[in-house]
Amino acid sequence: MFCLLPLQLFADNHSETNDFKVDEYILDHVVDGYGWHITNVKGIEITIPLPIILLDHGKLVCFMSSRFHHGTAAYKGYALGYNKDTKGKIIKLQGGATSYTGILEKDKEYKWDTDFLDISISKNVCSMLISVLLLCWIFISIAGKYKRKPIHAPRGFQAILEVVILFIRDEIAIPLIGTHKYLKYFPYLLTLFFFILINNIMGLLPVFPGGANVTGNIAVTMVLALITFFIVTFSSKINYWTHIFNTPGAPWWLKIPIPLLPLIELVGMLTKPFVLMIRLFANIISGHIVILGFLGLIFIFGAMLPVVGVLVSPVSLLLYLFMGLLELLVAFIQAFVFTLLTALYIGMAIEEEHS
Repeated sequence: MFCLLPLQLFADNHSETNDFKVDEYILDHVVDGYGWHITNVKGIEITIPLPIILLDHGKLVCFMSSRFHHGTAAYKGYALGYNKDTKGKIIKLQGGATSYTGILEKDKEYKWDTDFLDISISKNVCSMLISVLLLCWIFISIAGKYKRKPIHAPRGFQAILEVVILFIRDEIAIPLIGTHKYLKYFPYLLTLFFFILINNIMGLLPVFPGGANVTGNIAVTMVLALITFFIVTFSSKINYWTHIFNTPGAPWWLKIPIPLLPLIELVGMLTKPFVLMIRLFANIISGHIVILGFLGLIFIFGAMLPVVGVLVSPVSLLLYLFMGLLELLVAFIQAFVFTLLTALYIGMAIEEEHS
C-alpha cells in the first residue's frame, strides 16, 4: 500500500486531470521550497510551514511560510515569485506595497525586487538538518555500545554499520590513501558516505521527513565537491604539483615554449570537483524525474480518456516500483562512487615520490 501513496498525492493535488501539467508538477517536486507539502483535502492545502528569515538592509524579518498561503498572498510586503523569472523565490513588492498584506491578484503585474538577503530554512536545509541529527544519533549511540561492551560481538544495526565501515576502510581508504595515512582522512570519508547515503534514501520517501531533493540540488553537490577539492589541494605534497607543472618523463617540447602539458594537467585538476558535482547531481535528479514522469503518465492518458488512464495505472505503478528499487540501489552506488573518487584524489595528492 505504501507504493500507492505517491499516486494518492498526485490525485489530491490534481483532481481535475485537464488542469494537470506534468512538467510543472515534476519541477515543483525536484526544486527546493519553503514548506513541506503533505496533501490536498477538499481544496485545502495541508503543508508543514518553515521559517522565512530575511535580512533587508540591516532589518531582520522573520515569519512562517504559511503566511504566503501557497503563493496566493503577500505578507509584510514580501511574496513568493509569481512569474517565470521569480518562481520559487521570495520577492519584495514595490510601489507602496512595503506594508501590504493581502491576496495577490493573479493577472496583475507587481513591481518587485530582490534587494535583500534570504537565509530562510528551506525544505532542503531542513532535510539536511534532520539527516545530520539522524547521523549523530546513530553514531553516538553505536559508539556508546562499543564503550560499554568493547569485547562483545556487535548485534543488529550495530553489526550492519560495522560491515559498512570496515568495507570503506579496507576497500577504499587503505588501498587508495595508504595504511599509514588513511586515519587522517577516514572520518571525512565516513561522513561523506553516510551523509550522501541518508539524503539519497530520504529523497526517495514520498512523505515527511523525506521528499526533499537534497543530493539532486546542484548547490549541495557543489559544496561537497569543493570541500573535497580544498582537502586535496591543502593536503597535497610537492610531488603532486611536480607532476602537474613538470611531468616526469614527458618530452620537453610539451612544456617549452608553450606549457601545453601543464595546462592540460591543471585543467584536469580543476575538473575533478566538477565531475564529482555533476555525477551525483545528474544521477539523483534524473531518477526523481523519471519516477514522477511514470506517475504523470496516468493523468496524461486520463486527460485524454479516463478509461485509458485506468488501464495505464497498473503499468505506471509497476514502473514506479521498479524505478524506486533501482533508485535505492543508485543511492548506495552514488555514495560509494563519491567516496571512492574522493579517496582516490586524496591518495594522488599525498603520494610521496618513489625512489
